[in-house]
Order: sequence, then C-alpha cells, then structure tokens
Amino acid sequence: MDQELLKTNLNGLERKILVLVNEHKNLKEELKSLKKENQDLKGAIRARDEQLAGFHNQAKITKIVDSLNPEDGSVSELKKKVDEYIREIDKCIAHLSR
Repeated sequence: MDQELLKTNLNGLERKILVLVNEHKNLKEELKSLKKENQDLKGAIRARDEQLAGFHNQAKITKIVDSLNPEDGSVSELKKKVDEYIREIDKCIAHLSR
C-alpha cells in the first residue's frame, strides 16, 4: 500500500510540475511580447515628442518672422535681430550636442 500511495503522490507531483512548466513557458512568452510592445510604445512616444518639438519650433519661427518688420525700423536693427537669433540657435545646437 505504501508503494501505491507513493506512486499516486509521484504522479500528482509530475502533473503539477508539468502544469508549472507550461505556465512558466506561457509567462515567458507573454513577458517577451510585453517587452516588445513596451519598446514599440516608447519608440512611438519618442517620435511624437520629436514631432511636437518640431511644431513648437515652427510656432517660434512664425513668431520670429511676424516680429521682423523691416518697415518699422532700419535694416541694421533687423540685421542685429537676425544675428541675435542665430546666436540663440547656436547655443541651442551646442546644448543639444552635449
């Protein structure tokens, strides 16, 4: 009777181990899938952030162009403003290069 009980217990353990192994395999596949989805979503966020930054830059450029009115002042004042904007752009480029 002891051997019969041991066989039953052993068979039960084997079934439980198989269930756990299958569950582990499924969880590994799910984790892999979720990691890929996470990477894809991060890439989409980066792309949207870049697009948004581009829109902000376009808005700033539009404001700059609208503020430049050569009829209001002399050409030298306009030249100074353009030089100032170029210096600011150079600073931004240097900052982004770091």
